[in-house]
Amino acid sequence: MGSLAMDSSFDADIALLPPPAPRRGLRGRMRPRDWALLSLCIASALLLLTWRTAQERFLDARWRVEPTGVVTLASSPLPALRGLVGAPLLRITGDDGSSLSVDAALLHRTPRWTVDDATRLQQLAQRQRLAALLNQDRVVLHFAGDRQVSLQPMARGLRGLGLFYWLLCAGSAALVLVTAAVLRAHARWHNVPYAVISLSQACNLLVIALETLPGMGLPSSLALQGQALPTALDLCSAAALVHLATLQPLRLPGGPWIAAATWAACAGLAWAVQQQALPNAWWWTQAAMLGCGLLTIGLMTWAYRLEPNPFALLMRRLAVAATATLLLLTAALAVATGHADIAQNDAALSSVIWYLFLAALILLLPMFSRVQPLMRELALLAGTSTVAASLNVLFVASFAIGVFASLALSVFVALAAYAGTRRWLLQPMRGQHAPGADRMFERLYRVLREVEARPRDSAELLTRLLRDLFEPLQVQTLDRPSSRSRVLGEGSALLVPLPTIDATQGRPGAGSIVLRFAERGKRMFSRDDARLTDRVVEQLRRAVAYDKAVERGRSEERARIAADLHDDIGARLLTLMYKAQTPEMEDYIRHTLKDLKTLTRGLASGDQPLSHAAAEWKTDIGQRLSAAQIELSWTFSCDRDPVLGVVQWSALTRVLRELVSNVIQHSCATHLEVTATLEAGRLRLSLADDGIGRDPQSWSHGLGLGGVRKRVKLLGGDVQWRENGRTGIVCTVLVPDLQARQ
Repeated sequence: MGSLAMDSSFDADIALLPPPAPRRGLRGRMRPRDWALLSLCIASALLLLTWRTAQERFLDARWRVEPTGVVTLASSPLPALRGLVGAPLLRITGDDGSSLSVDAALLHRTPRWTVDDATRLQQLAQRQRLAALLNQDRVVLHFAGDRQVSLQPMARGLRGLGLFYWLLCAGSAALVLVTAAVLRAHARWHNVPYAVISLSQACNLLVIALETLPGMGLPSSLALQGQALPTALDLCSAAALVHLATLQPLRLPGGPWIAAATWAACAGLAWAVQQQALPNAWWWTQAAMLGCGLLTIGLMTWAYRLEPNPFALLMRRLAVAATATLLLLTAALAVATGHADIAQNDAALSSVIWYLFLAALILLLPMFSRVQPLMRELALLAGTSTVAASLNVLFVASFAIGVFASLALSVFVALAAYAGTRRWLLQPMRGQHAPGADRMFERLYRVLREVEARPRDSAELLTRLLRDLFEPLQVQTLDRPSSRSRVLGEGSALLVPLPTIDATQGRPGAGSIVLRFAERGKRMFSRDDARLTDRVVEQLRRAVAYDKAVERGRSEERARIAADLHDDIGARLLTLMYKAQTPEMEDYIRHTLKDLKTLTRGLASGDQPLSHAAAEWKTDIGQRLSAAQIELSWTFSCDRDPVLGVVQWSALTRVLRELVSNVIQHSCATHLEVTATLEAGRLRLSLADDGIGRDPQSWSHGLGLGGVRKRVKLLGGDVQWRENGRTGIVCTVLVPDLQARQ
């Protein structure tokens, strides 16, 4: 079953994710033209049914059943009956002399929920005889005291249908529309059982709408049909529910055999009821429906154990709610058997409310995570009403207490059950442990600080924060952009845009994060989660933008300082070098000019990849060694090419320059081998010469070697000198985590 508001642009990517969610994205959406055409077809069918029903004859009067079982006239707009309000009705006769004795069973509109076989057959026979009488020109109503009234049965018309008829027709139309939308969105066999359940309950609502028409007399087709149609619809819904549980959210091993056996059993039972070949048919029907409910609960438990999935939890809890209320209703009707007044009024009302509750659950199932909380609360209240009505019947029949006391007690117990089960039923949406405001602020603050320190890792930091907040079963990064967070696949996934910034294009980074099933498969995502992640992403985006602005300011300031040093200090040093009085002074000033050049170049340049920096180091070292007639061997390798910051580039450049200067000035070497490797963020620089240097442990570290140690330490690394075999020295610079210090 697909979400009716899901963004289909990411469905292909989400479908590629591995289990536990085997669902796929939408195949299509209901376009406005499709909605209009479908609505027109449904409206036409309901109008045809309404027109046929309005043509049926009935007696325009309201009746009630007294505690003694006698049927009395409650009210009527007919002038001939106004003076007989409160009079008991004994029988009805027709023009052909046929007669029908009137008792409480005649007004019982739902034979499907009559427990006793003999009473049900009597009700069906009375309904058929009444329909035949109303088709005659005139009927005579015989009241107590030998009072008779001759009436002509009249067509109902639209005014004789009642408000409840239109409400039930609207509910039936809503079920059909939702079914069509689900099939249109996911044209797969997996959703056919849901369509069967929904359409069966839509037909059930229409049957209830016809059975609860005001006045005396039902449509002749319904009177002839009896209980076979409602029973078949109920058994069909029960079998389809089991079939659905074998397919969604996980195709269970042996599922086809389980579904086939369930369908065969329910079909055989429906046929037996139709042929009236099965004693205690009501008990068999209720047992089959309850058994299918329990089997569905077991299958959902099995599916969740195979692969954690909040849809399995949700379907299991909805099945528990429907099965528990059906069990309570069954017990209430069974206990109320033999109480004519209860069976006539309260028991019939309980069954109608249960059907409304079931219809509400069916409407919510394919879009449970997207409907407004008010709609979910209305469905829960429908279930609470079912519990209250069933308990009222049970208390009156079992304890023989007053109507008011029974109603008050049943309402109190139902509200207590509502308060106790509401959180449990909605837990797949809300979860067990939502983070508090203080904890949420602490996590976000910590991540923002890290983003400001490492803006290039904002995607990784956001992913870590989302894992900490939602504990998803799966996290995957997509290369497709998204402007906002959104809930996908009925709450199975949450799409979060990455807040990274493309440094070369200045555009939002093209990427998104997809989370699957919060709290390790126990909760679905909701719109509140999407709004929360949008706020988090916005804060991270601001942090990244702030870091970019600060970095631009720093770059501009460094460029200005570099220009001032180059134009002012560099020119003065160059003048001093030409006026130097001794060669030593001239060499010292020339060395200072090179250091100044390195300093200003580092200040003026921005970040650059390690490979570019290595190429510059090789060129500079090669030129210096060539002038000193020293041969260079250069080796560079890296498993990735990180971007060096200004501080890193400057420090490494000065370290290499100082080490090469030491080789040129003190080693008397003819060959220098430089090796630079980067592996898993670990940078290793090695300089090995064949000079005269020995015993580095006895060296006195002055400004040169001391500066090397200091700069390497600032990078988080270490530097070591050792003898290079028989001749020369090997200097090794090791920076264990170069990437973490950008």
